[in-house]
Amino acid sequence: MKKLFCLLAVTALFGVRAYAGEFPDVTIPEVKQAIAEGKATIIDVNGAESYKKGHVPGALDFATIKSDLASKLPADKGALVIAYCGGPSCGAYARAANAAKALGYTNVKHMSAGISGWVKAGEKTDKS
Repeated sequence: MKKLFCLLAVTALFGVRAYAGEFPDVTIPEVKQAIAEGKATIIDVNGAESYKKGHVPGALDFATIKSDLASKLPADKGALVIAYCGGPSCGAYARAANAAKALGYTNVKHMSAGISGWVKAGEKTDKS
């Protein structure tokens, strides 16, 4: 029984890592640099109410643009697209990341720190 539990735990660990690795993580300093250089399209996947309370400067609100995402993303399919949600344990970012990937974007990343990490790091947010 103990061996079975260990096997299941290891399998689960590798499964989570494989899923999490689908979109490479990007750090807050990397996001800040991409914003400063104008080299990223950032998508907030926290919902419209959360977006209004505070989001990464320049981020798009996925809740309001998801049906028109193609027109909001750059023409260059290799352009950097960063999706984020609430924090490290939130998986909602994958909706935007997968939508961008389905549109043919090849440089899609995940800011796993999310808005909670952004705020905790003392970064400014935009409000609308």
